[in-house]
Amino acid sequence: MRKSQSNAVLCWKFCHVFHKLLRDGHPNVIKDSMRHKADLNDMSRMWGHLSEGYGKLCSIYLKLLITKMEFHIKNPRFPGNLQMSNRQLDEAGENDVNNFFQLTVEMFDYLDCELNLFLGVFSSLDMSRSVSVTAAGQCRLAPLIQVILDSSHLYDYTVKLLFKLHSCLPADTLQGHRDRFQEQFKKLKSLFYRSSNLQYFKRLIQIPQLPENPPNFLRASALSEHISPVVVIPVESSSPESEHVVETEDLVDTDIPPLPSTVDTKFDDLFGTSAATDPFNFNSQNGMRKDEKDRLIEQLTAELQAVKEELESFRLESGRLCQALRGRVNELEAELAEQTHLKQQALGESEFLRVELDDLRRVKEDTEKEQRSLSEIERKAQANEQRYTKLKEKYTELVQSHADLLRKNAEVTRQMTVARAAQDEVENVKKEMQDRLKAAQDATSQQEKTQLEQLQALQAELMSSRSELETLKSTVTSSQQTNEQLGTRLSALEAEKAGLMETVSQKEAELASLGVELERVQSSLSNERESGVKATEALQNQLNEKESREQSLESELVSLRWAALRAALEEAGRIVQDCLNQLEDPAHISCTSSADYLVSRCQVALDCVERLQSARDGFVSDNTDVSGLVRAVTQFAHLVGDVIMQGSATSHMVPVEQADALADYVKACGAEALALLCQLKEQESVGTADCSRLRAALDTVMALGEKLRPRGLELQQGELGDLVEQEMSATSAAVESAAARIEEMLNKSRAVDTGIKMEVNERILASCTDLMQAIKVLVLSSKDLQRDIVESGRGAASMKEFYAKNSRWTEGLISASKAVGWGATMLVDAADQVVQGTGKFEELMVCSHEIAASTAQLVAASKVKADKDSPNLSRLRQASKGVTQATAGVVASTKSGKSQIEDTETMDFSAMTLTQIKRQEMDAQVLVLELETRLQKERERLGELRKKHYELAGVAEGWGGEEEGTG
Repeated sequence: MRKSQSNAVLCWKFCHVFHKLLRDGHPNVIKDSMRHKADLNDMSRMWGHLSEGYGKLCSIYLKLLITKMEFHIKNPRFPGNLQMSNRQLDEAGENDVNNFFQLTVEMFDYLDCELNLFLGVFSSLDMSRSVSVTAAGQCRLAPLIQVILDSSHLYDYTVKLLFKLHSCLPADTLQGHRDRFQEQFKKLKSLFYRSSNLQYFKRLIQIPQLPENPPNFLRASALSEHISPVVVIPVESSSPESEHVVETEDLVDTDIPPLPSTVDTKFDDLFGTSAATDPFNFNSQNGMRKDEKDRLIEQLTAELQAVKEELESFRLESGRLCQALRGRVNELEAELAEQTHLKQQALGESEFLRVELDDLRRVKEDTEKEQRSLSEIERKAQANEQRYTKLKEKYTELVQSHADLLRKNAEVTRQMTVARAAQDEVENVKKEMQDRLKAAQDATSQQEKTQLEQLQALQAELMSSRSELETLKSTVTSSQQTNEQLGTRLSALEAEKAGLMETVSQKEAELASLGVELERVQSSLSNERESGVKATEALQNQLNEKESREQSLESELVSLRWAALRAALEEAGRIVQDCLNQLEDPAHISCTSSADYLVSRCQVALDCVERLQSARDGFVSDNTDVSGLVRAVTQFAHLVGDVIMQGSATSHMVPVEQADALADYVKACGAEALALLCQLKEQESVGTADCSRLRAALDTVMALGEKLRPRGLELQQGELGDLVEQEMSATSAAVESAAARIEEMLNKSRAVDTGIKMEVNERILASCTDLMQAIKVLVLSSKDLQRDIVESGRGAASMKEFYAKNSRWTEGLISASKAVGWGATMLVDAADQVVQGTGKFEELMVCSHEIAASTAQLVAASKVKADKDSPNLSRLRQASKGVTQATAGVVASTKSGKSQIEDTETMDFSAMTLTQIKRQEMDAQVLVLELETRLQKERERLGELRKKHYELAGVAEGWGGEEEGTG
């Protein structure tokens, strides 16, 4: 197969041989060949790029072979040669109209591939010249023999299946099948006609001709007019030249004439002309003069080869006769089926005429008074009786023809018995020849004891020859048994078989007489074998040494690549570690940088991380190219070190709290970079090295840099101070109002609902009440902590001045307070709708998660400026934990309530039919696909909404501004 990928002609012959194996080989050939389907597909696509010559033909042929394998895998009842009876064809469809419908479509696809190859071969030939007598033309036409055999069977089965489908389905449903059949019928008829006119096919195969018009599937009786096309392969007689050479050959002649074989001739006809000379002929090597022993060895070898060729010819002739007889059996079966159909039709018409005659007679008795009508009825009855008589005669003729066929079948059976007796006689003669040969060998062993070892080797060789002869004879016996099962005519085969058996007995007698002569030359043969074995061992040792050298060079090259990669990774680690060490250098404190420049370097470093991951993936898939990964590692080390240096320099320009956070994140980024480089050093972990943690650290540094950028919105001192108090008061009021509404809804649910619904509503509302109480505690703790922070002064003259000078912290408080109040209101609305039965449980869970996020934002904004030892800070943290637990309670109660409600609404399938269940299953699958698509779109929409929310909130609240000093 590998050679066929480089030479189009070899690929063409490979496809031809593979096609024959699929048709005539072992049934497991098709199953075992499916493992190479991907290779055949790749080869087809490769040759499909060539628009001329064998390339395009090879692509079409490979597609045909793939289609054939897939067809037989889907329909295992069909053998490789597609020969099936009508009963087997019915069993293949399992008496299901749907199976017949699908099988017809698959046969149409199969036949399309066959016709494409037919048209491709004819279009590539110059039909104005005698292409069938040239070697190039025969090479292209040879595979069409297999295509013709497949196409004839596919056409026959398609016609029968279409008649069966038209008897079960409306004609309009099968309009597409009829149109497709009409198109294929025209192409197949034209191609059969063109092929039958080529000289190449006339001596190899008899191509059937299709009828002038396609069958009329709308008329059921047209099936009786259909005749299955039978392809016949003519039987070729043995070559007269070969027989003459065998009969007149002189045993002591040293010049051995060539022995043409019918097998070689048949191979050349099927696969193209073979080479003119044998490249492996060593008879005339070295110009040495042949002595008596050499000539005798060649003479005896030629005799053995001649006997083998004769036996092989006999086996091939038997196979050809069997195939021809199978074809005749198929014709006789078709004729018998046609006669049986006519017989049944005649019986039906005769029965109909009998019933009609009885009706006429009753009418005659009832209408005796109407003479004129009676006379007309009598004439009609007489005409019907005459018609019945003719049909009866036709039926008699059919019965007689059937009896003749039975007598012929008995005659063929008798001839097979005679052939079997002749075969027994051949076996007796063979046994007698073996006894004579054994006696001659015993006499020779007594006379020449010194040559005992050489004689034993020669006897072993002769025994192997006899085993080959016995194997061939067993093959002949099996083919005769097959002929018995077929029950066909074997009169011509009997005469040819007798002649071949006489030839075999003569050659076996000659082998017995030559046994003594072969003993004398055994020593020279053994010496030649020993020298050949020694040469083979020397060549094998050289081959093993070469393979070991190649393996050592390959392993050395791999180790050099890994050494270069580890050196680059170690250098990169030293660069990153040096940058981290510089952060502790006191001289570095004077270095400063801007947040804008830090953000730009972070973005470049993120892009470099992506390139490093791509280079890593490329190296894992193909470890022969390490240069790309080395370049990516070098650039990665410099950019990450630049981010570390610029982040540290930026921290020198910001307040203490933000400076500490930025420095910590920068160090974490360096630690993650070193960890990633360590993973890339090891062969076991290079494929699983994860860049996500480093990417997250860089994203955090870049986000912190974004926050440190100067903001453009300035608020008045009085507005910020008043706004904080207003938002905190509004949040407290919203939480109080939400708690009151929840209490009201709980009382209303207890008065109206009962059972599981009341239990679910009470549990949900109780968890919401607990959440509101936790939020109130959190808001109060946050106010106390803010009061401590403001009262501590931090150098501020008044509360409003403190809020103004710490505007960014103040804006965070305002935003968090708004989010908490809004989340509490949305939670109450969602709970109200769930209790009333109009809302969704998912909305309630989403509102709970939103409140948890808002309270976390409020806690973070409140404790950012607090002292670590403040008691109010510890109470705030405790209140934050209470809110988290209450939120988890709301989610848990909502999920359990939803599951209880859904359990009470289980579907009842007891009264539904199979069709209704299948329909609802399809509807459910459609709904699942729609919901999945909608879920994906809503997730994308949620991401866009969050992005827009952050943008608008940044503009409105003044996020991203640089924090002012505290005075």
